[in-house]
Amino acid sequence: MKTNLNVNFQNTDFSDDFAGWPPEATVFPIAGVDLKVLPGTHPFVIAEEAAIRENWTRETAANPALFDGRLVFQRQLSFGEDGISGEGYVTPFSAFMWWRRQPERQGGIHVFAYPVLESADGALVAIRMGAHTANPGQVYFAAGSLEAEDIVDNRCDIEANMRREVHEETGLDLAQSVAGQGLFASHNRRTVTLIRLFRFDMTAEEMVKRIETHMLVAEDKEIAGAVAIRSADHAAHPYNVAMLPVIDWYFGKARV
Repeated sequence: MKTNLNVNFQNTDFSDDFAGWPPEATVFPIAGVDLKVLPGTHPFVIAEEAAIRENWTRETAANPALFDGRLVFQRQLSFGEDGISGEGYVTPFSAFMWWRRQPERQGGIHVFAYPVLESADGALVAIRMGAHTANPGQVYFAAGSLEAEDIVDNRCDIEANMRREVHEETGLDLAQSVAGQGLFASHNRRTVTLIRLFRFDMTAEEMVKRIETHMLVAEDKEIAGAVAIRSADHAAHPYNVAMLPVIDWYFGKARV
């Protein structure tokens, strides 16, 4: 018998999940990442099976282009001297869409890798999502959720995810960039962003043109354009919320 999420988790205090972490919407260094993928089904999916199905019907009615793929969704996460570690499950995208709709997100944690692309002339280069995607019109770095193909020996390969997402969405090859030293992270509303800088020996204009050329031949038409970011002005573009602490950090503390 399936149970409702509100019943299944009603005695669980999720407010302590991020106790001891740096404040929300800040960028901080981490020593490393270890995300283990468990067999079986995420408890959130079991608890909310009916609601997930009903919400997915509504989501696809509004946007028929949505695809119920698979992503790695965390059950628990911790932060300490060794970095960020966690345990998650391969989970339907439809379950994630229902989870992110909740005013008070409970039952899981979303983690994704954020390759921050730097140009030779001191700008950041991001993409603008197409109207048929789950985040239409939003501007953020070429990135995506951790997927089944990013799993190696039952653990998420963060670097492989970054390489794949950047190449698929922009045509750029991270192997042709210089990776910044160390990893960073940010978190907000139970979503954790894993950040690494990648500097290309191209101007922002050259990078944007490369991306726009790739858009013409890309199989998946998710991208509506590319933008150069030259300041931390939050109003410059319709940013995804995860972008805001990153541009604040890059154009502020990262250059001090």
